[in-house]
Amino acid sequence: MTLKALLGGVAVASLLLVSTTVAKAKDIVETAIEAGTFNTLVKAVKAAELVDALKAEGPFTVFAATDEAFAELPAGTNDELLKPENREKLRAVLTFHVVPGKVMSKDAAGKQAELDTLQGQKVTVDGTGSAVTVNGATVVTPDVAASNGVIHVIDAVILPAS
Repeated sequence: MTLKALLGGVAVASLLLVSTTVAKAKDIVETAIEAGTFNTLVKAVKAAELVDALKAEGPFTVFAATDEAFAELPAGTNDELLKPENREKLRAVLTFHVVPGKVMSKDAAGKQAELDTLQGQKVTVDGTGSAVTVNGATVVTPDVAASNGVIHVIDAVILPAS
């Protein structure tokens, strides 16, 4: 075998490897990190030890509040939730934003439905108005694809009943 043939084979194999790697879709956590607008959410997911759960096969539907939405919470709320002694409360808030299964915006169009969250309570998705809402929070960017589900960006943090 000539050096040229060997190098050609290596180049083809490398190209196939890169193509396969590039084609692999990112999971919900990786997608949120890459977006750059969910820094508070990602920090909270890590503090609540939910990274592995949100990297699982799913599928999941995540109603993801932006950094701006977290900033709208009353002063001190984020810091309080991130304390280790409040991990279970933080987990409850975060899992209230997650629905098992993959719910796309077209599924909500013209309808209103109550969906079970991973936290245990229901959220109300309302697609009957000019925009889809989830417990009053507006979906500002729907259908962000991830390998293990879908993210709908919302403009407010939704909170479970106490």
